[in-house]
Amino acid sequence: MHKIGYILLKALLWIPAHLPLWFHHAFAHIICWIMRDVVHYRRDVVMTNLSRSFPDKKYKELTEIADRFYLHLADIIVEGIWYGGCTNPKRFVKNCPEEMVNPEVIQDLMDKSPAVMILNSHCGNWEFYGSINYFDRPEGSPCPFTEDNVVVVYKRPSSKVWDRFLRENRITTVSDKEHFDGYVETSGFLRYALVNLAAGKKKLYNMNTDQAPYRNADRMHVGQFLHQDTYTMAGGVAIACKKGMSVAYMNVSCVKRGRYRLTFTPICEDASREDPEQIMKTYYSLLQRDIEAQPWNYLWTHKRWK
Repeated sequence: MHKIGYILLKALLWIPAHLPLWFHHAFAHIICWIMRDVVHYRRDVVMTNLSRSFPDKKYKELTEIADRFYLHLADIIVEGIWYGGCTNPKRFVKNCPEEMVNPEVIQDLMDKSPAVMILNSHCGNWEFYGSINYFDRPEGSPCPFTEDNVVVVYKRPSSKVWDRFLRENRITTVSDKEHFDGYVETSGFLRYALVNLAAGKKKLYNMNTDQAPYRNADRMHVGQFLHQDTYTMAGGVAIACKKGMSVAYMNVSCVKRGRYRLTFTPICEDASREDPEQIMKTYYSLLQRDIEAQPWNYLWTHKRWK
C-alpha cells in the first residue's frame, strides 16, 4: 500500500513542483494562514517553546515571532515541493536559494583531518542540503562539497510513504541517484562512517544535532540552552572524537524570503584532543546566538525539550 501512496503523492505534487518559485512563495501565505489561524498547528507547543526560550519578551513580542515563524514554516514546505521539480540542476542554480559565505573553512578542515563533522540545526531550509555543491559561493572560492563526499544524516519518518518521497526529493539534483549513498539514516550512520574511515574516504558528514535524544540513544547533558536544561544526542560527536575528525558549526541565516546564507565556524581540527561535552556546549552556544538574532528562523513546532 505504501507504494501506491507514494505514486499518488508524486502525481499530486508533480505539477506544483514545476511551477516557478515566486508562485510557491505567494501560495505559502495561504498555507501559513491555514496552519496558524485555522487548524492552529501545534500552536501550544510553539508558544510554550518561545515563552520558555525568551522569558524576557512580552506576550505581544512572542506572538509576533510565532506569526513570522508560521510563514517561514510554510516557505519551507513550498520550497521543498519546488525543489522536487529541479531534476535539471540548472533550474536550481538559476533560482539558487542558498549561498555559502566561507566554504574555504570546510576545505581547510578537510585537508587537515580524515573527515569533517558539520553540526547544524533546524534553521533555514534543510531540504536543500542534497544540492550543497550547487550553492552560490564567492568567486574563486573552493567547493569542498561533491556528490562523492557529502553525507546527510537523517532520522527516518515513521511513514514509509513520506520516507521514500523525502529521500528522493532531497536528492533530486544528484546525477547518479542509483549509486548515491550520501543519504544515511541515523541507525546506520556508525557503520557507514567506520567503513569509509577504514577505506580512507574523506567524507563531510552533515548532522542535524538539535533534536531531542531518541529513545535508547546515547545522550549528553549540555547545561542551559535558551534558558532551559538541555540534553543532546552524543553519537555523532563521540565518533568524531574517537576517530579524530574535525568539527564545524554551520549557521543558516535567512537573508530574505527564499534566500538563505550558510556560514561555517570551525570548532576543532582534531576532536580526539577535545572533550565531547565541550564541543557540544560550543555548538549550542553558537546556535543560541543565531536563534536570538533570528528567532522565527527555527523549527519551534518540535518538542526539543522533553
